[in-house]
Amino acid sequence: MFTQWALPAYDGVKRVEGGIALKRLRHIVTRAVVAKGKKKTEERVTLSPSNKPTSILGCWVINHTCSAKKVGKFVEVSGKFDVNVWYAYSNHSKTAVFSETVHYKDKVKLHFRDGDVSAGDDVRVRVIQEPNCIEAIISPCGTKFEIVVEREVVVEVMGETTICISVHPLDFEEEWNFNDESSSSSSSSSSSSSSSSSSGEGRYVLESSSFPDERPR
Repeated sequence: MFTQWALPAYDGVKRVEGGIALKRLRHIVTRAVVAKGKKKTEERVTLSPSNKPTSILGCWVINHTCSAKKVGKFVEVSGKFDVNVWYAYSNHSKTAVFSETVHYKDKVKLHFRDGDVSAGDDVRVRVIQEPNCIEAIISPCGTKFEIVVEREVVVEVMGETTICISVHPLDFEEEWNFNDESSSSSSSSSSSSSSSSSSGEGRYVLESSSFPDERPR
């Protein structure tokens, strides 16, 4: 039995480590997310109602809005929200709701994927956790509210970046899988005849090649 070794054909394309042909590489300049940042903040807000509070009956945060701009390797998120405190005063004989708008600025550090980017790139901010009250107490002086608000944001910087892709010739196409459209009887008979003939030929060749002087008569 002879074994034939097939050598890969040389197509004249210079190759690099990993088997990628330099001739088939293309660089595409596109816009993508090149930097990201994430920050979670817990801020203590002090509010001064018009009446001396006796107890806090409820607290909620609403009407949150924010915007972002890039400042160096950071993104500055500016926003505001309304804090509403429902409280009792005059020795629990009366109730009222105190509302105040709170402004804030968060500085979010950026983590770059492709190095630094220009200052004119687009910045997007996504709020993961809307401002939410996690604690509301009356201050030790007894005349103010101390509210702890938590929030969390993610910022993304859109900029130009370069990606590298591998291209194929225009006549490249994936292999197609065709189903046999012939009938089962004809296909089975043809396959059986072909298998029998091929097996007979294989047996004759094996005997003739193995024993050249003892061919069947």
